[in-house]
Amino acid sequence: MKTLIAALTAALCFAGPAIAQDPIEQFYSGKTIRMIVGASAGGGNDTYARLVSRRLSKYIPGNPAIVIQNLPGAGSNKAASYIALQAPKDGSAIGAIQPSAVLQPLLSDHKLPHDPSRFIALGSASSGVYLCLVRSDAPVKTFAETFTKEVLIGTPGEGSTLREMPIVLVNLLGAKLKLIAGYGGSSDILVAIERNEVHGMCGMGYSSISMQRGEWLRNGMLRILVQEDMNGHPEVNKMDVPLAPSFAKTEEDRQVMEVIYTQNLFGRPYVLPEGVPAERVAALRKAFMATMSDPALVAEADKAGMELGARDGEEVQALVTKLYALPANVIERTKRAMVYKGPK
Repeated sequence: MKTLIAALTAALCFAGPAIAQDPIEQFYSGKTIRMIVGASAGGGNDTYARLVSRRLSKYIPGNPAIVIQNLPGAGSNKAASYIALQAPKDGSAIGAIQPSAVLQPLLSDHKLPHDPSRFIALGSASSGVYLCLVRSDAPVKTFAETFTKEVLIGTPGEGSTLREMPIVLVNLLGAKLKLIAGYGGSSDILVAIERNEVHGMCGMGYSSISMQRGEWLRNGMLRILVQEDMNGHPEVNKMDVPLAPSFAKTEEDRQVMEVIYTQNLFGRPYVLPEGVPAERVAALRKAFMATMSDPALVAEADKAGMELGARDGEEVQALVTKLYALPANVIERTKRAMVYKGPK
């Protein structure tokens, strides 16, 4: 009997740590998380995703490896579809997509193979103020001049803010912006601007342009025509750059712009597919917010000119839920405003 008791005691001593081990740590230990970035390498979304990925593992129990996989196309909708339909639903895949990909059914009648409203919001790395920018030698010097002079604007595929935001300016305000499609993303459009293939771009985040071509703003090669936002960026407001809603002709048009620009509040969203266990969602959300306040990350972002302004997953989720609950007539007006009609 003494021998049996000793054996059982020893067994329990060895089993204790395994039994007491955090199940989240147990799952992630030795695992690899894939972060699926819905943009090409070198762009704003990609740069932010890599910034986050370099620190996120530190705050996830088990410290899994995190690798970046770029899956550009259709304004992040290709990556969003992968996350929704093909990615494992166990917390080992994270989508880094554009905010328009989260709200696609509210902005367009274009059918998607997935329902973005069912994504689980992990959080957002920053809010965004979008800008319409042109070369200093473009045909216009102010946004008001775009109502009488045509401007060539480079755009990627449907769903990207770089396409959706200029469409708003054309359809609701009457700006004569001619969209030149076919570019892969912001990096390609910036090259096209440099080559003078197009005059500029709209729907470019202030943080992104500051990070990718900040010297162009400083040396005057690029001119900011208008802020595509309800409140504007503090730094850009100091330059007396107008807000797009100030040019709205009717209150209805202004309301539609408010709906569209609400997505600016979660400018760098990270999402999980539906079905990830709740305890892993909670752990990843906690890790994400801890990552965004990591001193090394903050210092790296500041050095690179990257703006932060993290929002937690619960806040982003609540905002998305509110937008999807808008009255049908408001959603329909918004969709009509997003159908490109071309400059008159």
